[in-house]
Amino acid sequence: MCLAIPARITELKENNMAEVSIMGTTRDISIDLTPQAGLGDYVLVHAGFSIEVVGEAYAKETLALIDEMSELVDDFEASSQAAVR
Repeated sequence: MCLAIPARITELKENNMAEVSIMGTTRDISIDLTPQAGLGDYVLVHAGFSIEVVGEAYAKETLALIDEMSELVDDFEASSQAAVR
């Protein structure tokens, strides 16, 4: 399964590179595919590349859904372990 995750550009670097913040983690990515992306923009990141500039509301809604999914997985794993005992 391929998943692109919203990230906020926190620093523009040389050679079409940028530092982004993804759910509290920073990464360096290429912005070769989205040369219009600027500091503070939200982009979709897949495999180390920004593939689309997206709106802040869309990015925050998607990140909230990812957080919710993570909590559901944790709850499922906890209930599965309790059932085994």
